[in-house]
Amino acid sequence: MNEIKFLGTAGARFVVTKQMRKSGGLWLNLENTNILIDPGPGSLVRCLNSKPKLIPNKLNGIILTHRHIDHSNDINIMIEAMTNGGFNKKGIVFAPKDSLENDPVILKYIRNYVEKIEILEGGKTYTIGNIKFETPIKHIHGVETYGLNIYGGKFQISLITDTKYFDGLEKYYKGDVLILNVVLLKNNDNIMHLSIKDIEKIIKINKPKLSIITHFGMTIIRNKPWEIANDLSNKTNEKVIAASDGMSVKINDYI
Repeated sequence: MNEIKFLGTAGARFVVTKQMRKSGGLWLNLENTNILIDPGPGSLVRCLNSKPKLIPNKLNGIILTHRHIDHSNDINIMIEAMTNGGFNKKGIVFAPKDSLENDPVILKYIRNYVEKIEILEGGKTYTIGNIKFETPIKHIHGVETYGLNIYGGKFQISLITDTKYFDGLEKYYKGDVLILNVVLLKNNDNIMHLSIKDIEKIIKINKPKLSIITHFGMTIIRNKPWEIANDLSNKTNEKVIAASDGMSVKINDYI
């Protein structure tokens, strides 16, 4: 099917805690492989209320880009759901090392429910089902954080998850489809997230076939993400859309 489902598009803490946008993460169906990325608050409910319903025990695995609660809150219940409460040992969980150590977000008792847990590190490649993905570089964020390049057949999907912009960031994410977490309308050096100005620069340099902005902060929402995306399209001469809660994107329509 080769499809991306946006279970939620909330970014900043106030958007998440007020549920101005949902915070369930991303569900990818690529090359007959089902992957859940960053199951934040409400992920399980969003899966079960999706149309058509997304069945957690069909997941091949879960990827956690970092331990912050808006990305990790539902990871334990999603492991439970993926493995039928631990009675059907299956799936792989990928997570940074600090998600498993002191003050772990993945509970110790639940780790035996899955086939294995793999530690994410910068510059490494991993396999899950019929696809491969890589974590090209460690991001600048408050905790250990990695973006993703996901390879499926003849296309590449890149996810630039939470990070402060740094020189050369864009060269690590050359996907045909580029998903960008953008919290800030304007740059703020004290907040380790991307701004619209950063996004514009990345898109102009990389020229992906499709760019999707998501993970919105309050200032983005107040200024209407769909209008921001349209403005980015005009400024970059590239296709840019704003994700909405529950939105599905069929990759083959753009590749």
